[in-house]
Amino acid sequence: MNTKITSTAHYVPERVMTNFELESMVDTSDEWIRTRTGISQRHIIGENEATSDLSTRVAERLLEKGGISPEEIDIIIISTVTPDHFAPSTAAIVQNNIGAKNAWGFDLSAACSGYLYGLETGRQFISSGKYQKIMVIGVDSMTSILDFTDRDTCVLFGDGAGGAILEPTDNSIGIFDSILHMDGSGGNYLIVPGGGSRMPATVESVKDKKHFIRQDGKKVFKFAVKGMADVSERILNQNNLSGDDISLFIPHQANKRIIDAAAKRCNISPEKVMINIDRYGNTTAGTIPIAMNEAVESGRIKDGDTILLAAFGAGFTWGSILLKWETS
Repeated sequence: MNTKITSTAHYVPERVMTNFELESMVDTSDEWIRTRTGISQRHIIGENEATSDLSTRVAERLLEKGGISPEEIDIIIISTVTPDHFAPSTAAIVQNNIGAKNAWGFDLSAACSGYLYGLETGRQFISSGKYQKIMVIGVDSMTSILDFTDRDTCVLFGDGAGGAILEPTDNSIGIFDSILHMDGSGGNYLIVPGGGSRMPATVESVKDKKHFIRQDGKKVFKFAVKGMADVSERILNQNNLSGDDISLFIPHQANKRIIDAAAKRCNISPEKVMINIDRYGNTTAGTIPIAMNEAVESGRIKDGDTILLAAFGAGFTWGSILLKWETS
């Protein structure tokens, strides 16, 4: 039994922060940010918005677009590193918000690779034959863990969410291969040190800004370029495919130079690469599902297309997924 995506949706907060606004906050410039990352602006959660709010908007749109009722959802998987709370899970909040009374679910933490991890997890549940409709949402409110005096991080991230409904299919379509990796030895290069059991919140931890994300940009960039390019090339090779066979490449939107390097390694022409980092920045687990829905709505994805997904994130985590598109 194969697994296909039957509907997609995304949502980003209304507020937009441009590079020019950041110029007044840290020592940076629009030109510096654009040339090094490809980012021009990002969307920012409002004062009363949180990850569950973004997720709920996506969930409601998925139900509407898929023409299904909340009671039909079997499992809700929320891929995020910025949950509303440690407990309850964001999945539980969303389940209650949309009235999916028959669903169980959980949050999944794999940083920027979270949506790929979520898709593969949902695929395995579908393959068991026990579940029919699984909602997978990739979402992060990254500005909630950003230090806006730290130029190395605050220029990179934005907030947003996207998702999909997974259902079984007897046809030879849908998600047909995945490669997922993790290497915990790279964990300290991209980390939020405080807030967990290792470093519970204290007055001192807050003063020392231990609850904000920190990264070694050069190390992360080096690993990300190699990781995303290697895994994308490998999944194509093991399926006897080349860049010419790919209809659309949807990579994690962390840095345009990383995207370009991965596409070049796989010989995927630029017109086949989905890029929206200029408008959203890095929304972590939200980048791929947001880009996927935009591609669907703009007609860049059509039935029969072969789609390549790839991501790299904190952990380190990385991976790639191949799917044959058909929603009908």
